[in-house]
Amino acid sequence: MEVEVKLRLPDSAAHRKVLSLLSPFHTKTHHQRNSFYDGAAGELSSRRAVLRLRFYENSQPLKCFICLKAKAVIVDGVSRVEEDEEEVDFEVGLQCLEDATKLVDVDSRVARRAREEFGVKAGFVGLGGFRNVRNVYEWNGVKLEVDETVYDFGTCYEIECESSEPEKVKGMIEEFLKENEIEYSYSQVSKFATFRSGKLPQ
Repeated sequence: MEVEVKLRLPDSAAHRKVLSLLSPFHTKTHHQRNSFYDGAAGELSSRRAVLRLRFYENSQPLKCFICLKAKAVIVDGVSRVEEDEEEVDFEVGLQCLEDATKLVDVDSRVARRAREEFGVKAGFVGLGGFRNVRNVYEWNGVKLEVDETVYDFGTCYEIECESSEPEKVKGMIEEFLKENEIEYSYSQVSKFATFRSGKLPQ
């Protein structure tokens, strides 16, 4: 179970201010491409699950991870989701990006789980995806991730932090934002749900 604090920033100005304030704590920046898949008969979505390929396009060497997510719930800016992830060969990932049917043949524990546990019989279909720029910070003993997520229909900005003490961490981040007069709100839906809705959260 992955537990994350998710706070949404209203616009690019708030995002730039957060990046500036956190700059002394910056450790890395990831340029991610996310692509999502369902079973051809909707086997994953019917059980509130989705398969994701995530490409790290600026890493050396280039990396790709396959991830099975299920039963995502977000309440008051705290997300809980069942998640299983592993790295796969980058070139194999690219082949699947170009042709979703190739996912059936991927030698991966996570892909096998999707096929066997969720009963994917007729192969996979691509749902599309989006790009994300993630700046990572080591701040006050936690790892903050500040995201700029680019969809075809607009851009979202969000602060995320995985933690076993989400309420404590949420309080820390909220205090930081309030002290610096940065508006924010609790994220109500996941990035994938936003993508599938085709519109930015209100």
